[in-house]
Amino acid sequence: MKKAISWLAFAAIIVFLLPSCAIIREGEVGVKRTLGTYRDKPFDSGLKLYNPITSTIVKVSTQTENLEVGLSIPSKEGLNISAEVSILYNLQARKTPDILRNIGLDYEANIIVPVFRSAVADVSSRFYAKDMHTGERAQIEMAIRDQMMALLKGNGIEIEAVLLKSIKLPPSLSKAIEEKLESEQNALRMEFVLQQERQEAERKRIQAAGVRDAQVIIAEGLSQPILQFKALEAFMELSKSPNTKVIITDNSGTPLLMNPDMTDGPSTPTSGVKVNK
Repeated sequence: MKKAISWLAFAAIIVFLLPSCAIIREGEVGVKRTLGTYRDKPFDSGLKLYNPITSTIVKVSTQTENLEVGLSIPSKEGLNISAEVSILYNLQARKTPDILRNIGLDYEANIIVPVFRSAVADVSSRFYAKDMHTGERAQIEMAIRDQMMALLKGNGIEIEAVLLKSIKLPPSLSKAIEEKLESEQNALRMEFVLQQERQEAERKRIQAAGVRDAQVIIAEGLSQPILQFKALEAFMELSKSPNTKVIITDNSGTPLLMNPDMTDGPSTPTSGVKVNK
């Protein structure tokens, strides 16, 4: 009987204590609320005890959160660009009691999204729609983040980054950008072809100049004495041949070779030499 009473007492204590325990995990803090009033200092991770009759512990995440928002972004030329945006933010642990007092648990809808919409409308109106598809995107994202941080200053909410995703330009603008890019590619291609043609023309000009210079050099080097000397060299080589040859010249020293069996030959040679060997 005594054992049964002891077990019942122990069970009652457990049942009473369980609702008065809260486990706060890493990456979150706990704010104790007693009779509707939040405690100024939040709890860190661990096991916390409280009176469930008068108090409760509200758990708030301090990890980086990703809030995705879809909206139309106005551009400088007055166009509306559809986009999906990710807002990366976190809550400062020491500021969580103030956030719960002043904003509440639904801080995303109550303050982050309205501040973001205001900041993005102010920043995007300074840029053209095409800038959101170029290197200007990073500048736009940074400007939106800075604007949000200025508006949220002192609220305990830190905006880590604003990321523009899935940007959809109006069809007319997309077509115009595609046509412009295609024209630029065609212009670059034509410039490449023209450059090749210029290089080929330059190559042919240099080649022709080389041939011309070679001919000039050869013509300048072929004087009459040199021609006569070359003719004598040719006579000497012919004299070594075992065949009979007739060498006819016009007194200039330039030889004309003829087959001795041929019946026709020069009509009036000036001089002739017959070589037999």
